[in-house]
Amino acid sequence: MTSSPASPGTRLASRLGFSDRVFLGPAARHIASRIEEGLELVEAGLADELKVADPVADAAARYLYEAGGKRIRPVLTLLAAQLGEGNIPAVIDVAKALELTHLGSLYHDDVMDGADTRRGVPAAHGVWGNNVAILTGDILFSRASQIMSRYGERAMRLQADTFERLVLGQMHETVGAQQGDDPIGFYLQVLADKTGSLIAAATQGGVIFSDAPAEFEEPMRVYGEKVGVAFQLLDDVIDLSADAEETGKVPGTDLRAGVPTMPSLLLSTGTAPADVDLARRIEAGVARIADGEDPAILDGPLAELRDHAATARTLELARTWTTDAIAALEPLPKGTVRDALTRFADTLADRSS
Repeated sequence: MTSSPASPGTRLASRLGFSDRVFLGPAARHIASRIEEGLELVEAGLADELKVADPVADAAARYLYEAGGKRIRPVLTLLAAQLGEGNIPAVIDVAKALELTHLGSLYHDDVMDGADTRRGVPAAHGVWGNNVAILTGDILFSRASQIMSRYGERAMRLQADTFERLVLGQMHETVGAQQGDDPIGFYLQVLADKTGSLIAAATQGGVIFSDAPAEFEEPMRVYGEKVGVAFQLLDDVIDLSADAEETGKVPGTDLRAGVPTMPSLLLSTGTAPADVDLARRIEAGVARIADGEDPAILDGPLAELRDHAATARTLELARTWTTDAIAALEPLPKGTVRDALTRFADTLADRSS
């Protein structure tokens, strides 16, 4: 027996983890259909934008795109745009540009973090080498800028400001907190720059380029940034997951590469002997891996951290950021768009279960 196609509401709910109840009723199903239609346009546009005449550059540029992804940023852009004129060409183009920016950042991040896999496939630098991976990211940033340039200074400013924050976030993560910095506050700012800024640009861009009421722009920007920080805090928890098949990454990839995460930072502030000992063993293991030892030497300590109170506190902190994100939506009109944005923030924590 052939199953019937899922309704637009069900497809969108599955993509973002929404309850189907968000899309009950004719008006809600119409919005879901519009977002699905917009995503089809974005996907087709991305496939075109990623074509490069050079065969090596073409294969590398399409690599992570073809590996999949939920397209969270385009979905949020399209959802925000339903507060205005919806899926007009400018909205589709901005959604494409910001997704290209996100994809480009993944090539760079994987080189800097030494990641072995991304989205269930070998990282691009493992296939083509660091130089080609970095240059591929640069091509995608260039394509994103070309798209945004069609819409004048406002679009270019949004792209440039977001890109600057992405770079600063990565730089600060690489250099680390300096003497006198609060390590937790410093790390949260890194997350706001590296992840929050791009999601904020997606939600803000959906308002701006759909000609939605100007008073919705700042609430959507704040919402996007706070959701982005929560998203990354939960990713820190997911990084410790034992299920590499589900996450597409080796468990503890970030920590094994010496990249701080919120659980490890919270652990390092502990004074109990067991906390101090675990933090010391993780630090020593990272140093040994940097010297060429098998990354598996950290399997045991990272399993302990996964079950530690510091990881539970990270989840609590993420919930605080999602609560604040939802509060930012107060100026928006009640209805399916606001309900869907609220539901998305509410269900982020499900990613870590």
